[in-house]
Amino acid sequence: MTIEVDYRFPPGVDAEKQAQIIAVGQTVGSWNARFAHREQVLKSHLGKVVKGLSEPNGSSIVTIDFPEANTEKDISSLLTMIFGKYSMAGAAKVMAVRLPQNYGSRPKLGIAGIRERLGVFERPLIMAIFKPALGLSADDHATILQEVASAGLDIIKDDEILGDLEVAPTIKRLEACRRVIEQVKQQTGRTVLYAINITGRADKLIEKARYLVREGANALLLNVLTYGFSVLEALAVEPEINVPIFAHPAFAGAICAAPNHGMAYSVVLGTLMAHCGADAVLYPAHYGSLPFEQAEEAKIRDNLRSRDVFPVPSAGIHPGVVPQALADYGPDVILNAGTGIMDHPDGPASGVKAFFEALERLKQGESLEVEKLPVGPLRNALEKWGVK
Repeated sequence: MTIEVDYRFPPGVDAEKQAQIIAVGQTVGSWNARFAHREQVLKSHLGKVVKGLSEPNGSSIVTIDFPEANTEKDISSLLTMIFGKYSMAGAAKVMAVRLPQNYGSRPKLGIAGIRERLGVFERPLIMAIFKPALGLSADDHATILQEVASAGLDIIKDDEILGDLEVAPTIKRLEACRRVIEQVKQQTGRTVLYAINITGRADKLIEKARYLVREGANALLLNVLTYGFSVLEALAVEPEINVPIFAHPAFAGAICAAPNHGMAYSVVLGTLMAHCGADAVLYPAHYGSLPFEQAEEAKIRDNLRSRDVFPVPSAGIHPGVVPQALADYGPDVILNAGTGIMDHPDGPASGVKAFFEALERLKQGESLEVEKLPVGPLRNALEKWGVK
C-alpha cells in the first residue's frame, strides 16, 4: 500500500528536482556499494514521483507515492516522513494526503454515535461556547448551562483557552455542570453534552481524561495541534474514553496560513483529524469572523464525512447564517456559536431559541426576512447580526 501526497511548488522552483529530493530524502536517502546486497529492500522503501501538473499561475503540483510500510500507521510518523526535514528546505506546501482507509484510527462515535447519544437524528445540532472565556467560576458555568439547556441546546463546550485554572478548576466545572445535565435529563429526558477541555502534560493528560470520564464527563475537547496528534490518537483508542472527542483547530494558522509553506487546512483539519480518531472537528466557516476559503471549507467537510466525523463550522456563527449553513451542509452539521448565542440581546436562552426558530422556519419553507418575522428571539438576532 502507498500514501499519495500532493505538493505545490510556487513559480520559479524546479518542481521536478525538488520532488525527487523529497521522494529520496524523506525515505531511504542515499546508499553506496556497501549496501548493494540490500538494494532490493532499500528500493522498496523509496518514495516515487508519479505525476506533475502545471497551474495557470506558474505553480506546480507534484504527487509523490510513499510506502505505507515506512510509517507506524499513526499521524506523527506520517508527518515526519512526508514533510519532516524538508519543511525547512524551501518553498513547498502539502495540498493533499490520500491515506488507505485502514490507516490510523476511526472515531469511536462519530456522526451516528453522537446523534444516538443525543437522540437527535434529522436536524443540525446546536452547540454553544461558555462566554466569557476566562474568569467565570464553576457555579457561573453551571448557571449559563442551565439557561441554554432549558432552551433546548444540544452541546456546550469550554473555550479552548480555558485550562485547569484556579478560578474554575476542571473537576469543579464538571461537578457543577454535571448536576445541571442530570437535572435536565430527569426533567425532560434530553441529553446535553458538555465538551470539557482536556489540558496538561502528556504524561498526566490521558489519566486526567480517564478520571473525568469516570466522574461523569460525557464529551471532551482537545486542542489537538498544540498538544499533539499522538495525544488525540491515545485518547481515541483508550477503552475508558467512551465519549465523543471534539477537536479544536487552535494553532492551525501557524501551520496552514502561509501560501507557499506548511500544509493546507483541508489536510490538517480534514484528512489528519479524520484519521486519528476525532469524533467532531471545529474549523472556521467561510462566512464567519475569520478569513477562510469556501473551497477549503468544503474539502474539510468532505474529508471528515468520509470517515463519519462530524463537521463543526465555527467562528462567527449566528442565527443569520443558518440558511447558508443548511445549503452547504444539509442536516449533518454541528452549528457552533459563541457570541452568536451568548450575546443575544435577550440573553443566551433566546440565542438558542433563535437557532431553532430559524431551523423550523426553513424546514417549513418560510422566509427569514426580518420584516416578515414576529417579534421574538429570531427577529432580534437578525436585527443584530443580519442574514448571510
